[in-house]
Amino acid sequence: MDIETGRSDARLQGRCLCGAVVLSVPGDAHEVHACHCGACRRWHGGPAMVLHAGTDMRIESGAMRIGRFTSSDWAERAFCRECGSALFFHSTGDGQHFVAAGLFDAIPGARFESEIFVDAKPDWYALAGPDEHLTGEAFFARIGAG
Repeated sequence: MDIETGRSDARLQGRCLCGAVVLSVPGDAHEVHACHCGACRRWHGGPAMVLHAGTDMRIESGAMRIGRFTSSDWAERAFCRECGSALFFHSTGDGQHFVAAGLFDAIPGARFESEIFVDAKPDWYALAGPDEHLTGEAFFARIGAG
């Protein structure tokens, strides 16, 4: 524990399906978001459930096995080249990383924080939990893209 900041150096580790790629995020990361945009639904087969890692996501092993895809003018997506697991979404405007929540065995203190691109969500499912619901336009304004 850092005495000045009160923060722990502990990190959460997640891995892809085959274990070729291991990522870590700050141990206090706990905000889970659902994205309903068409790209995330195609990428995940449904809404993307992602853990907000901020700018402090680390690739612990398997960097050479990571494929990257520029999915828009403002973001890239990463996946494991071995097993195809979705790894993370990187917002290039503000440098934020949103890591696939399913990569982690446990996320202590996790809470379902928000749904984004609610204006793109199909009407055949609904999620319960978050108080914040952002349209695509509101999300772009938040990350400084658009």
